[in-house]
Amino acid sequence: MSRLIRFAALFLFLVPFPAGAAVTCADVLKVLGSSLADVNCFASTDLTTNNPLTTPANNSLPGLPSFAFTPITDRSVIVPSAGKRTPVTKVVPGLQLNARIASDPQGQGRFLLRLPNNWNGRLVVAGASGTRSEFNGDFAWSDYVLQKGYAYASQNKGVLNLSLSAPADPLACRLNPASPVFVHFFDNDPGQPFTRWAQFMVRTAELARDGVKAAYGPPPRFTYAVGTSNGGYQVRRAVEIAPKLFDGGVDWEGTFVDEHAPNILTDLPPAILNFPDYTASSFNAASTAAKNIQAAGYPPDIVAAGTASPSLWGLYNAQFWEVTQCQWQKRLDPAYDTYGSGTGTYNYVSRLSFSDVGANFSAFATTGDIQRPLITVAGTMDALLPIDHHARAYARKVAAVAEDDDRGGGNGGDKHRPAYRLYEVQNGNHIETFQDTFAQLELIEPHAQRAFDLLVGQVELGAALPPDQCIPRGGKISGTPAQPGHCANLFAP
Repeated sequence: MSRLIRFAALFLFLVPFPAGAAVTCADVLKVLGSSLADVNCFASTDLTTNNPLTTPANNSLPGLPSFAFTPITDRSVIVPSAGKRTPVTKVVPGLQLNARIASDPQGQGRFLLRLPNNWNGRLVVAGASGTRSEFNGDFAWSDYVLQKGYAYASQNKGVLNLSLSAPADPLACRLNPASPVFVHFFDNDPGQPFTRWAQFMVRTAELARDGVKAAYGPPPRFTYAVGTSNGGYQVRRAVEIAPKLFDGGVDWEGTFVDEHAPNILTDLPPAILNFPDYTASSFNAASTAAKNIQAAGYPPDIVAAGTASPSLWGLYNAQFWEVTQCQWQKRLDPAYDTYGSGTGTYNYVSRLSFSDVGANFSAFATTGDIQRPLITVAGTMDALLPIDHHARAYARKVAAVAEDDDRGGGNGGDKHRPAYRLYEVQNGNHIETFQDTFAQLELIEPHAQRAFDLLVGQVELGAALPPDQCIPRGGKISGTPAQPGHCANLFAP
């Protein structure tokens, strides 16, 4: 690249596109109005979460049961506690629009768009973790990118969250094995296959790009996908299937989806089944139960005797393991008797002969055939989506596709594959707030945000991405890592 071209690229990279006048709802709705319903659009003095109007109150949509729409809760589930998360150091005036997507036959698909007055010419589209709303990324991603001038869009995978239920409900899931509370996930209802998750990521990008063009004149120069957990899955699918919409992505502990074991329905039952015996052993790491849980792919437990929550595995058992297994099983293998036959005794391989669970997994599986640059950031101590069965499994799939291309398959021998990197965070885990209980854990959020900046530099300036690496405790992504490749151990004291 010549010095002049490099300077021009850097100039475009840095210079914002301030609107000639404040962005108006009228301009955006001229273009998006027919695509949206129940629109709430307003000019905002500050689009960051320092403004309480940015994130609506829980249960603030009329006509819905409690817990169906929980923005305030949703924005906190994937980020560190207050004081550790993204600092907000500036006011970002602009326009916010949130609405329902009119074309959704289920009437649940939702859309969020934030347009800063001082726009840098780029767009970020966020996935949503779990069954969370379009406000899920407000702390993790929106605050970070808006302060840099990006327009920001998000969605809810086309589905509301959950409602309280009862054991008699055939789609009900209890919160954990000891809980009397049952909930009903909307995404287990008819018409809500998990195949919709990728569709709504793509549709949101289309709507957001049109909204950006309506507001500012030019379309975004670059569009990036970001997301965590199930939202990370959405990022992977975005760069696999929609290269005309997305220029790259960062997936933060994305869910690996594959019909072949191991997968989420092979991993969770052994953890659920063995945890009571592990507790009875007084959290003995040498017990058969502990060995069975680790053999299923999970990282070692962290035990802090004398505390209210003495076990890291215990936090996952109380909050995630069984309810997640139930949610996925009822969607993908609804004929299975969840509580009669057992959550911990569910056998995915056996069920392949008796149900459509394999085909249902295959219908929304990730392929590894990325069409745009992608970075995965994942923690070695993730006890919901174990790193070897999710982040590393996806990396292996990307590598297999590239190897097939090199042999002349796939893309006809095209060796110029988009860049892919896996950055492993030593002692990172799925839930950032668990660090408040277990100080040995490391936060992933700052590394995911740094990965985003590195991705932008690679896409827009051709800067080389640092190699795959293990980010040591207290360290940063490095161009010359001390630990290239995978972390040697899942836990570092």
